[in-house]
Amino acid sequence: MAQPEKGSKKLLNAWAFYDWANSVYSLVIATAIFPLYYESLFPEGQEHINAFGTSMKGTALMSFVMAFAFLIVAFISPLLSGIADYAGNKKTFMKIFCYLGAFSCMGLYWFDLENLYLSLVCYLFGLIGFWGSLVFYNSYLPDIAYPEQQDRVSAKGFSMGYLGSVILLIVNLAMVMKPELFFITGATKGEMAVKAMRISFITVGLWWILFSQYSYLYLPKGVKGNRVTRDVMLNGFRELRKVWLQLGENRTLKRFLGSYFVYSMAVQTVMLVAAFFGAKEIQWPDADAKRMGLIVSILLIQLVAIAGAVITSRLSEKYGNIKILIGLNCIWAVVCIFAFFITLPVHFYVTAGVVGLVMGGIQSLSRSTYSKFLPQTNDTTSFFSFFDVTEKIGIVIGMLLYGAIDQVFGSMRYSVIFLTVFFVIGILLLLRVPKRMTGQ
Repeated sequence: MAQPEKGSKKLLNAWAFYDWANSVYSLVIATAIFPLYYESLFPEGQEHINAFGTSMKGTALMSFVMAFAFLIVAFISPLLSGIADYAGNKKTFMKIFCYLGAFSCMGLYWFDLENLYLSLVCYLFGLIGFWGSLVFYNSYLPDIAYPEQQDRVSAKGFSMGYLGSVILLIVNLAMVMKPELFFITGATKGEMAVKAMRISFITVGLWWILFSQYSYLYLPKGVKGNRVTRDVMLNGFRELRKVWLQLGENRTLKRFLGSYFVYSMAVQTVMLVAAFFGAKEIQWPDADAKRMGLIVSILLIQLVAIAGAVITSRLSEKYGNIKILIGLNCIWAVVCIFAFFITLPVHFYVTAGVVGLVMGGIQSLSRSTYSKFLPQTNDTTSFFSFFDVTEKIGIVIGMLLYGAIDQVFGSMRYSVIFLTVFFVIGILLLLRVPKRMTGQ
């Protein structure tokens, strides 16, 4: 099959379609269904569990597991991206992480507190698979799109991801709320709902594997064809060092990365813990109302995020990327302050709507802004590996702080309000980014 040319509609669509395939993980597993399932494993009134030799709050434990997963991704992505850049086989690594994540999602079907450590391993590998594949997926952006196309195709990817994941979530929601329609049996309705949640984990893995094949069909293998030797194994870390040295010569890119490191730390943390927060901190009438309310909130976030990503890309064309990113950070800071005070479901719905509006925008615009600021190079994977390492280390710090505050104070509200500080610092750092590029 002939390889589509850079900038061609077929190639751009194939790249964006991977978001359709893999975003079901971030929505169904990380955001919607799994937090509900995890909370259902704890008896009424129990919040702590004995793990790793100590008594830990259940939500804090998941924060620490997520932090550990991101630490692993931050360490291995330079190693693998260096090999991918040298050998020109980034698609192979993208597939490996895709399948690792997908099969780990299926393994969550057997997640329970009696086999806690094995269960946490499945959750850990699901995270590693998802975020590891994104290292290589994001690095394709400057390879498949020209600078003037990158804002829109980045936004298109996120929009397709939101739309595809919503479709599967609606199916999973129907399974949870009406399990009898899907021939799911159980002694009680609650037992049937929990079983439906477990089955939804399998649907995520199957969806991810199935729809990713379209992207693999058209994405280029790479730009080189060198043989991997023992010396190449550490090439990724050398490449990161080269990128770091080049940052000293590119003040715009360096300052943008500094700001991104800080505000992304807060954005990703909020997104990863939102459902856990809603399950524990909001006063729902009963368990059924909680399940329905949280899933409806997540659906609202995803649907609004589609519009948010598109609107943001249009605004960036008119006012410049940096100005819009500053505005988005301001909104995020207000959201965190507001979240400290919310107690009722209606408050959570309003917060979810605003989060959806700015979530897609800040992610897609950050990715495309970084791509625009890159120097001319064929080793795009190294630069995006640096970008991803920056993001992952930020998430590790954010999740550790969030989990520690939750464990000490016994409430996630104090953790959320603390994240406001990162958005404020992010705004101040964005103001220092030189206006090197027209309209930025």
